[in-house]
Amino acid sequence: MLERAWEWIKMRDTFEKELNKLHVLFAEMGMMVNEAISHSVKAFSDHDNELAQEVILRDKKINECENELESLTLELIALYQPVTTDLRDVITVLKASSDIERIGDHAVSISRATIKMKGTRRIPEIEVEIAKMGEQACVMVEQVLDAYIKNDEEQAYQIADDDHKLDNALESIRDKCLKFMQNDPKTVVSGSHYTLVATYLERIGDYVTNVCEWVIFLKKGEIVELNKDHEEKR
Repeated sequence: MLERAWEWIKMRDTFEKELNKLHVLFAEMGMMVNEAISHSVKAFSDHDNELAQEVILRDKKINECENELESLTLELIALYQPVTTDLRDVITVLKASSDIERIGDHAVSISRATIKMKGTRRIPEIEVEIAKMGEQACVMVEQVLDAYIKNDEEQAYQIADDDHKLDNALESIRDKCLKFMQNDPKTVVSGSHYTLVATYLERIGDYVTNVCEWVIFLKKGEIVELNKDHEEKR
């Protein structure tokens, strides 16, 4: 009896160490993605192709991190067959890391747009709006990582509520780009790129909202739909 209890304690201790390793790795991945978004937005605003290229090259590390997280979570499930709260912990890391990796993909897309825009007609008014939108997206990414680390359900709800700001910004930028392109054919290429970048930023907000859902799932044990209007992007 005592021997079984001792084995259970040792297994439990090992599981908790492995689970903590998952959370640490997720946090590291989150910081890399947060930096990628920040740098991609800065590169776009500053017309900095060199910084944009750095974001693209560093994305490989983010992808490798997600692959490692996926392998570790599946291994943890196979070895320890966790249930209830423990299983929620593992599933949250698995699902949230996928959404965080997709945010990193959008940072790459923004960086590629920065490089492609070289030599096109610039529209300063639109670039100011995109810079503001980018700042909002960066704040949301930073906040959701904080909510995850703190397991803060209330903060997750508040962050998801802010997603409408990115939705509204996208609509505004689309409308203005369309008007510029109709009035000046030379802005068609740049206007198209601006619209794409704004779309990438809006989708970052959708993935942030997905992570908010996983933070709430970790706390409550149920899936709460916070992103219904953009379900096709999940």
